[in-house]
Amino acid sequence: MQAARGTPLTGPPEDRQNPLCAGVPAPDGGGTPDPPRRLRVLLAVAVSVLTLDIVSKVIVVATLSRRPLVLLGGFLTLRVSRNPGAAFSIGTSLTLVFTAIAVGVIVFILRTARRIRSLPWAITLGLLLGGATGNLTDRLFRYPGPLRGYVVDWIQVPHWPVFNLADSAIVCGGVLAVLLAVRGAGIDGLRAGSRAERAPGGSAGG
Repeated sequence: MQAARGTPLTGPPEDRQNPLCAGVPAPDGGGTPDPPRRLRVLLAVAVSVLTLDIVSKVIVVATLSRRPLVLLGGFLTLRVSRNPGAAFSIGTSLTLVFTAIAVGVIVFILRTARRIRSLPWAITLGLLLGGATGNLTDRLFRYPGPLRGYVVDWIQVPHWPVFNLADSAIVCGGVLAVLLAVRGAGIDGLRAGSRAERAPGGSAGG
């Protein structure tokens, strides 16, 4: 009787998949997109940002500590600036507070990364993680000491505080996060409407 109705009890698992759940990521990673792949993208972006930030700061400190470099007719100036505050020299008297915030942000991103199934969110969180880690590295290893170190800023444009590549990554990641949230895109790869339809009690048919 089961064979007559076209719904055999045996056969490959994919043949018995509920059509309403097609394309929905499985909690254990059996669906698509693959969470480990998205996690690798996040870590690759974060490591790239961190590497570029550290290398650029080392070069700038070694070459521009005594004389700034003026480019593009004065529109862009490369100079060493020691910043005890947050991004763009905000809150210069709260070094320890911003160090604690950076640690909290990094821990939050790493915990959230385990559930990520969205490529845009992987890139976004990678930018935020790399930027936060880059500035935290300065807090830990630069003068005047661990947790109180000054961040090296070195990019200056007119009418804007001096910043670095880590700051740029944080700002870009923040802007992308806002855009993704406005569009209703979640880190699980689903939009808000799709997530509501698949929630218990939701209507798959609308």
